[in-house]
This record gives sequence, C-alpha cells and structure tokens, in this order.
Amino acid sequence: MVGRRKMVRTFQDAPVVPEVVERILRAGQRAPSAGYTQGFAFLVFHGPEETGRFWEVSSAGGEAIWLAGVRPAPVIVVPLTSKRVYLERYAESDKGWTDLDEARWPAPYWYVDAAFASMLMLLAAVDEGLGALFFGLFPPAIAEFKAAFGVPQDWEPIGAIAMGHPARVDPAPSSRDTRPRKPLNEIVHRGRWSG
Repeated sequence: MVGRRKMVRTFQDAPVVPEVVERILRAGQRAPSAGYTQGFAFLVFHGPEETGRFWEVSSAGGEAIWLAGVRPAPVIVVPLTSKRVYLERYAESDKGWTDLDEARWPAPYWYVDAAFASMLMLLAAVDEGLGALFFGLFPPAIAEFKAAFGVPQDWEPIGAIAMGHPARVDPAPSSRDTRPRKPLNEIVHRGRWSG
C-alpha cells in the first residue's frame, strides 16, 4: 500500500459505501499518540449534501483552481487536534508534571499525532481501492468553519482529507510530475548529519 499511495487531485462523484468510510476512520483511530492521549478527532462529511456544505463554508473567498477536480470527492474528513487535551493529560499523576506549561514539549505532539492519524487514513484509503488527498484549509475561513460545524474553540483543524474513486485521468498538475523524489542518500543521515 505504501508504494501505491499518492495524492489524488481529481475524483469521480461515485459514492463510497459507509462501511468503507468506517474502516478508514478506524484505521485513523489506531494512530499512536503521546501518552496515549488520543487528542485527535475527525469531522466527517459524507455525501454531496454534507460535502457541499463543507465546500461552501471552508473555501469562502479562497477558491483555488486545482480544487475543481477535488470537489466531486464524496467524502471529506477533517482531522482536528486539541493542545489543551495534551497539556491536561501530561498534568495527570502518571506523567509527573503538575502544571500545563507548554514549554515542556520539545515538539507540538498534538499536531504530530493528528498527522499520524491522517497518514493512516490516507494509507487505508489505498487499501480500500480509493484515492485520497490531504490539503490545507483556507486560513481566513477556519473561524467560520469552526462556527458553522460546532467545533469547540480549543480544537483546531490541521487540514482536510478528500476521499473517493480517482478519476481515470488526473489532469491536475502535481509537484510529483515536475520534481523527482529525492534520492534516499539525500534524506538519510547515518550516525551523523552529513552534507
């Protein structure tokens, strides 16, 4: 599945059965998380009515031309995370911290864990014979998005995942088409950073 994963930018409007969506969400649920906090959640839009509302709210004023091929995707999953959930979890007795000091964290694991969950869903979509695309939300529309869909203030979307049956031909340009994947020896450093 890993070798077949790629970002799909053009979808058919063919439906995806709920059982398949459920399996993909369960794969995301299995993501590792710091302290087993599980501080991620998924807001799911399934079917043209729900995805239509997603597009109406999330792309307000920021419609990109490449989204034309993405809009027919019958499923959109918005992974969200909450820093508060992690800070509170690490203030519990088994973690040994007594405060909610964000400075203790070497990296914002709330984003890392939500990204892990997103990647598992991207891979699960491939296993189910679907295509998927992770994309960012238009920043000025995030507040309206949260308000429109009742997202609590302390939960943040990290992006969105479109899923569905890929179009037979994907005319949307991809960086992959013009930029080759870096060779392994350019990204792997063994024992010491080199180059």
